[in-house]
Amino acid sequence: MSRFIQLHLLTAYPPANLNRDDQGSPKTAKMGGYDRLRVSSQCLKRTWRTSDMFQAAVGGHLGTRTKLLGLDVYNKLLEGGVKEKDAKEWTKSIAGIYGALKKADKNDPFAELEIEQLVHVSPAERAALDSLTAKLVAEQRAPEKDELNLLRANEQAVDIALFGRMLASSPAYNIEAACQVAHAISVHPVVIEDDYFTAVDDLNSGLDDMGAAHIGETRFAAGLFYAYICINRELLIKNLDGNAELANKAIRALTEAAVKVAPEGKQNSFASRAYASFVLAEKGDQQPRSLSVAYLKPIGREADDFAVQAIAALKEQNHSFDEVYGACADTRYEMNALPSQRQGTLAELLDFVGQ
Repeated sequence: MSRFIQLHLLTAYPPANLNRDDQGSPKTAKMGGYDRLRVSSQCLKRTWRTSDMFQAAVGGHLGTRTKLLGLDVYNKLLEGGVKEKDAKEWTKSIAGIYGALKKADKNDPFAELEIEQLVHVSPAERAALDSLTAKLVAEQRAPEKDELNLLRANEQAVDIALFGRMLASSPAYNIEAACQVAHAISVHPVVIEDDYFTAVDDLNSGLDDMGAAHIGETRFAAGLFYAYICINRELLIKNLDGNAELANKAIRALTEAAVKVAPEGKQNSFASRAYASFVLAEKGDQQPRSLSVAYLKPIGREADDFAVQAIAALKEQNHSFDEVYGACADTRYEMNALPSQRQGTLAELLDFVGQ
C-alpha cells in the first residue's frame, strides 16, 4: 500500500468570481512576477466536503463545524423544563469543554454561550453531547465533572480525519490533517475586469422613464487553474481507527469532488461550473512535491492552446524531477478530457486512488 497519493489538476473556468477577497474582487497571488488568479485552500476544502457528492459518499461519517454548540444545548435544556439561570450555567460548563467562550455582552444575552472559534465535532462527540443533555433534563441537575469528558481522540469523522482539527484549550484531542490542499492558481497572468450592469423595474418600464432601477458593478476573471492535493493514506487510516475501507471511500469521494465540484462563489451570476480537463494521480512512499513550478514562467499569449501547453509543461516538469531526484512516484495514472488528447476515465482514476 502506498503511503502518499498526490493529485495534480488543471481546470479551466470561464468568467467567474469563484473566491472573493474583502473588497469583493477575485483573489489573486503574485507568482513568477505576474498576477495570477487564486482560489484559497480553505475555499476548496469547504466546497468539497460540503458538496452533495461528498456527503452522499461518506454520509454518517461527517462532523459538524460550528460555534453554536452551546446555544443548541441551552435551547434543549429550556425545552426540557430547566430554569433559565441553571440552563445558562450548565451550558457554559459544557460548551467550555470545546473552547474558550465569548465574553458576556449586554447587547447579546447569549454571547457567553458561544465558543470563540469554530470547533469541528465528530458524530460520536455530538452523540455524547446529546446524551448528556438528555440526562441532565431527565434528572434536572447540573453536569458532574467526570461527565464532561465529551471529546474523543478516536471515532473521528471523515472530514476531521482528512482536514484535521485544532483545539487550543484541549490539544490532546487535536487531529493532524491527513490531506494537504494547495491554493489553486492560474497558470497564466490575469487582469481582473469589471462588469457594469443595470436592472430594470418591470413595473416602471414606460416610455416616459427609461432609466435603470439599479446600477452595479462586479469584478471577474477567467483562468486555467493548477490545483495540488496530497493525501497521507497511512495517517488517514490511523485517524479513522484503522478503518482502511472507510479511508479508501473517503479518498475516492474527495477525488471525485475535486475533479467535478466548482466553488460556489457568484455561481448564480456566472454559472462557472467546470470539470477538470486533466488529472495526474501519483502513488508512492516518496517525499511529496508540488508541480506548481511548471508555471513559474506563465503560459503566455503566444500559446495556441493554453490547456495543451499547460499539460505539456506539467508533464515536462514531472519528468525533470524524476530525472534529477529519481522516480518521485511508484505508479501514475493520467486522465485527459481534451478532445485532441482524450485518455482515461473518471472510473479508472477513482479505482487507482481508492485501493
